[in-house]
Formats: sequence, C-alpha cells, structure tokens
Amino acid sequence: MAASAPLRPASEAGPRRRKSWDKHTWLYVSVIAAVVLGAVLGLVVPEFATTLEPLGKAFVGLIKMMIAPIIFCTIVIGVGSIAKAATVGKIGGLALIYFMAMSTFALAIGLVVGNLIHPGEGLDMHGAQYAAEGEAKTTQEFLLGIIPMTFFSAFTGESVLQVLFIALLTGFALQGLGERGAPIMAGIKHLQVLVFRILSMILWIAPIGAFGAIAAVVGKTGVAAIWSLGVLMVAFYITCILFIVGVLGTLLYAVTRVNIISLMKYLGREYLLIVGTSSSESALPRLIAKMEHVGVSKPVVGITVPTGYSFNLDGTAIYLTMASLFIATGMGNPMSISEQIGLLVFMIIASKGAAGVTGAGLATLAGGLQTYRPELVDGVGVIVGIDRFMSEGRALTNFTGNAVATLLIGSWTKQVDMMRVRRVLSGEVPFNEASLSGDGHGSAPKEPVVATSGAHGSGSGSGGLGSAGAAAH
Repeated sequence: MAASAPLRPASEAGPRRRKSWDKHTWLYVSVIAAVVLGAVLGLVVPEFATTLEPLGKAFVGLIKMMIAPIIFCTIVIGVGSIAKAATVGKIGGLALIYFMAMSTFALAIGLVVGNLIHPGEGLDMHGAQYAAEGEAKTTQEFLLGIIPMTFFSAFTGESVLQVLFIALLTGFALQGLGERGAPIMAGIKHLQVLVFRILSMILWIAPIGAFGAIAAVVGKTGVAAIWSLGVLMVAFYITCILFIVGVLGTLLYAVTRVNIISLMKYLGREYLLIVGTSSSESALPRLIAKMEHVGVSKPVVGITVPTGYSFNLDGTAIYLTMASLFIATGMGNPMSISEQIGLLVFMIIASKGAAGVTGAGLATLAGGLQTYRPELVDGVGVIVGIDRFMSEGRALTNFTGNAVATLLIGSWTKQVDMMRVRRVLSGEVPFNEASLSGDGHGSAPKEPVVATSGAHGSGSGSGGLGSAGAAAH
C-alpha cells in the first residue's frame, strides 16, 4: 500500500505536464519545412535540385510496397463492417445507402472541378522515358486481367484490381462463414494493425521524400510549379466550402429546415479541435455527445456517427479525385473520361474501411493510380509535399458531413426532436462543456424526455467506437 502512494501523483502528473509539440506535430512541421526548402532549392539551383528526384521516387516506392496489403486488409474488414452495420435494420441500411451516395457525389464533384481548372497544367513532373509505358487494353483483356493466376499471385503482381478482387471474395466468404469466420477476421484485423504500423514508420521519412520531389519539380518547372500547387490547394478548399454550403447545406435545409451555419456554429469548439489536430478523430466523442444533446436519438447517433467516420468521407473523396487529376495533368498524361470513371468506381470501394489511419488516403490515391495509370504513381511524391496543407480541409469536411448525416438519418427515421434541435441551435438549451452532457439529450420524440449522464453513459456512445470510428482524413 505504501509503495503505491508515490505512484499516484506521478501518474497524475503525466497528463498535467504540457508538451508543446507531440511527435505528429513535429512530422507536420518537418514536411512543411521540407517543402519550403525544396522549393527554394529548386528556384536557386535548379540543376542540382533535379538530381534529388530519386529521393521522391524512393519514398513513393515504399508507399507502393504497402498498397496490396493495405487494400486487402481494409476491403475485407470494410465488407465485414458493411454487413454488421446493415444488420441493425432500417437505421444502418439507410445510413449506408446515404453514405455511398454522398461519397460518390463528392468524388464526382472532385472530378468535375478538376476538369474545369486543370490543376497541374504546365508542370514537368515526369521524365519522357515513361511516356510510352503501358499498352492500351481491350475491355475483354481488362476484365480478364482482374482474375489473378493464383490466389497469392495477386499480392506479388502490379494489378491492384486483382488484390481488390481477392479481398472482396474473402470478405464475402467470411460473411458466409458466420461465427466460424470470426477468428479469421480477427487475424486480418491484427494484420491490418501491423501493416499500418509499417506505413506509419514509412511516413516518418515523408519530409525527405517531399523535399526531393518538390525540389525536382520546381527545378524543372520553376515558379509555375509553386503556382500550380497553390492553385490545387485553393481549388480544393473552395470545392470543400461549396460542397458543405451548397450540397450539404441545401440537403439539410430541405429535409429538416435547419440552417447549416447554425449547426456549424453549434459545433464551433469541435472545429477548433480538428484544426489543431488535423484529424476529425479527436472530435468523435464530442460529436456523439453533441448530436445526442441536440435531440437525435441514441440509436441513430450510435450507429450513424461511427459508421460515417469510416464510410462518409466527403472531404477525402474530393481530395482523391482532384489529386489524381493534378498528378495526371502535371505528368503530361491527362486521364480520359473512361479512366476517370473507372478511377471513381475504384475509389468508392477502396476508400472504405481505412479511414482514420494516417497515410491511408495517400495509399488509396497511389492504389487508384497504380490500377489505371501505373506510370503516374511517381507523382504521389509531389502530392505528399502539400498533403498536410489540405488535411484540415478534409477533416473539417468529413466532420461536417457526418454531423449533417446524423440529423438527416434521424429525420428520415423520425427519431429526432426537431423542437429541441431549434432550441439547442438557438442557444436556449446550452451544452454542458464540463461533463459533455446536456439536459435530457438523446431522447427520441416518441419517448419522454429523461435526463441522462451524457454520451459516455450510453451503450451506443463513445465507448467501443474506437475501431469503428477511427477517422478521418
């Protein structure tokens, strides 16, 4: 007993000791510094800067190495998550249909904007030696090429579609096995942890890869490269704003008569938290508590929010398609409409299940390019340089999309108290910031208003949502 006494203050002192920056912040700053240094070097000594291109290619090579295991694990687990969510009935099924529709719409918007502004035009991101790579295939050859020679050969070849095909078969087979497949699914989840751990290790050399890639492209193109990267970032943020206000805002008002600006004002503290961490995952428990407080029933919040964190990534969808078009144009090989549609379909499937893991979006982007235009994958190195600048936009858009989805699903299933929604958003019923609780929040309209202890007291609250809701950008 005496020995345990000094341990308590020590453990309590840990959280109180304020650290100015954590390791992820250092990585964030390092990438930004590397981009700036690479751009300056490319402008000052362009001849030397172009010789640094192998640094960017080496980093991209490491990312390519991880594409197959990442796609396999995330698709298998994603298929299992869809089945699990669909079993909850009307709420889960409706949520999944909505998420798929909105993700597809967001991907399409990214393609439309990309085709309008032609990001990457005038860049020189690729050597001429790659221009002739790849032969055109007929539709029949393309479809037959999806089937691998053996089950395991898919993981050693260069066709990501073969890995996707095997992953889908495995996922549906595990569904059919029921409880007997649970140990296998658990093993794949453990494998996913290992795979993403390796990916996180690779991302620590992102500053070196970004430095080499940016230095080389600026050395070849000059100020035009910096301008094109800036255009992409500005266009991305404008697209996200238009999507939030124009698409999500219009849909929210049409269904619930709620102004999206008032909803965003209500979630103001969560937005500040997301901007500070560059991830919507940090705001997950608060979103659950606040959506219950605003008047949406606990079952709807408990199903919609965590599922949306994996399947409703509107900002990430916009980013994936715009970044793909940027790379294709910048490397002098713009995508045809058929390739863009194929890429969109691939992204719809491949972007599910890997949300929340840092670098998953980058791997999905590389996987899509590897599938349809392998010669464009090297351009991912340049995107790494500005990826961090756009992470906040992705996270904020994803977060807003999930908040809107929760209100919409609650309205469609008649499990939201609209009178309470208006009172909360007008400030009449304040949210208890101290305990993350509200006055009777989370009650369905057909139930009596009962005071609860907050989201953390709910069976469908933040507890147990860590894996399903790992979120985000």
